[in-house]
Amino acid sequence: MIEPTYTIEESEELVHPGHLACQGCGATIAMRYVLKALGKKTVVVIPACCWSIIVGLFPSSCLDVPLIHTAFETAAAAATGARAALDVQGQEDVNVLAWAGDGGTFDIGFQALSGAAERNENIIYCCYDNEAYMNTGIQRSSATPVGAWTTTTPQGGLEDRPKKDIVRIMAAHNVPYTATANVAFPDDLYQKIKKAASYKGMKFIHILSPCPTGWRIPSSESIEVARLATLSNVFPLYEVINGSKWRVTYIPQKKVPVEKYLEAQARFRLMGEEEKKRIQKNVDEYWKELLKRAKR
Repeated sequence: MIEPTYTIEESEELVHPGHLACQGCGATIAMRYVLKALGKKTVVVIPACCWSIIVGLFPSSCLDVPLIHTAFETAAAAATGARAALDVQGQEDVNVLAWAGDGGTFDIGFQALSGAAERNENIIYCCYDNEAYMNTGIQRSSATPVGAWTTTTPQGGLEDRPKKDIVRIMAAHNVPYTATANVAFPDDLYQKIKKAASYKGMKFIHILSPCPTGWRIPSSESIEVARLATLSNVFPLYEVINGSKWRVTYIPQKKVPVEKYLEAQARFRLMGEEEKKRIQKNVDEYWKELLKRAKR
């Protein structure tokens, strides 16, 4: 099957100047491309997260679409309610977008997310993942990778648990569409959102969104560091249809070592050489398994 392609340049800008994001914020770039893909017929549901601040103070908003603020744990539940209300009104052509960070997705909001997936609610859920609770002070989440420093890291220690594989978990719900995306690869992100919108039922997109403050990188290097995550296969780009059909959407022509990605961020500065080697081994094994699933 030939995949349809869409042109970003033809899309309307729905994120306007005046937002309150930090310089180099990946989450703001992600929102821009996602809304360009979905268009103006979209309702955005935002729980407590960076974006509940970024969007601006009521009654102002930098988004040119309707917006619902909701509690930390209820993004998927509130989006479900918005979907039901629109359907009752006959507005089935309006997209409902739940937009949450990793804390509100991997952790606090997971119960509502899993419930919406199990019911196959007709919503699009995007998790912009900056790998910690950045809005409240860089605390560890279950999206924080091994070896990373956070403000809740014990003295003399580093994160020692692997990052939760949220995409596999969501794919296991057998929802119509699940995918990873990266703000450093906007065309891939845009195409996946367009594709997600074409499916009826639950869609889940996991977007890597660098945070210069939490990742301890210069704001000018945000996109470059995000790009290294995919070029090193730390954050591969792929999609899963109906929980069973896996497809890798980007294969690096020249893979870079994981060490290059890690050393670009001061949050990994305390990591030893042996730990870096273990991470490289784990990344290689995951990539090999992913290609096997995708029959590459």
